[in-house]
Amino acid sequence: MKAYIFPGQGSQFPGMGKELYDSSPRAKELFEKSNSLLGFRITDVMFNGTEEDLKQTRVTQPAIFLHSVVLATVRASEFHPDMTAGHSLGEFSALVASKSLTFEDGLMLVKKRADAMQHACEINPSTMAAILMLDDEVVERICAEVSAQGEIVVAANYNCPGQIVISGTINGINIACEKMKAAGAKRAVVLNVGGAFHSPLMEPARAELEKAIQSTAFQKPVCPIYQNVTAKGVTDIEEIKKNLIAQLTAPVRWTQTIQNMIANGAKTFIEVGPGKVLQGLVKKINKDAEAINF
Repeated sequence: MKAYIFPGQGSQFPGMGKELYDSSPRAKELFEKSNSLLGFRITDVMFNGTEEDLKQTRVTQPAIFLHSVVLATVRASEFHPDMTAGHSLGEFSALVASKSLTFEDGLMLVKKRADAMQHACEINPSTMAAILMLDDEVVERICAEVSAQGEIVVAANYNCPGQIVISGTINGINIACEKMKAAGAKRAVVLNVGGAFHSPLMEPARAELEKAIQSTAFQKPVCPIYQNVTAKGVTDIEEIKKNLIAQLTAPVRWTQTIQNMIANGAKTFIEVGPGKVLQGLVKKINKDAEAINF
């Protein structure tokens, strides 16, 4: 069985999507439509912007979404998923590719999500950190200890065994990183991100996104989508919407997602979008799994 997986923030790179734009009239049409819908020429930033330009949340999220969805659309004759999943933002790409959302509705939800998250970051200055080679239980215990001192620190991304990203207040993350290193973490590195994604600090964004999701038409996807919040395959529209809303303040359970997909028959994982981040994570979760680019 084939599982198609869609990347989230961190996979962007300068020049992303230009080859698609130049080589496919259909891709060019979708990119130009996106420029109109977004109200600015995102293609200028994607094709000619710097790494720093692409790091702005309001640009990064629609840019990665567009790269993934346009690629899946252009190669629709080859896109035959038995199951799909997306890492954080990638969940929206997966929903469009599996026909649960239209291209236009998906893009508008991603725009709303990105704007709301950027606004939440401005309200609550915050950050994230990658913790390497420390057991999940130890990471969770230290997060709870620091949070008990009046800070907010939570496990945000369970990316693969030995790699967890934590999220929270700036002071809380700094304290937690020192405690993680003292507990034996190989590395505890503060990330260059806009804020504390997948944490309670995203609550203002969650409330904004909920309104947009509830007013958007969803269809039953062509195959199960394994959602970040539960790590389980879902086709029920109301459950999909509920999990999408919860995702902003809940952790991304990527390790468990990939394990569940394998348990349910996935043999080949195909990454659709910029970069190869997810392929690397799949191999770390299960070295016997096949992971390739679309």
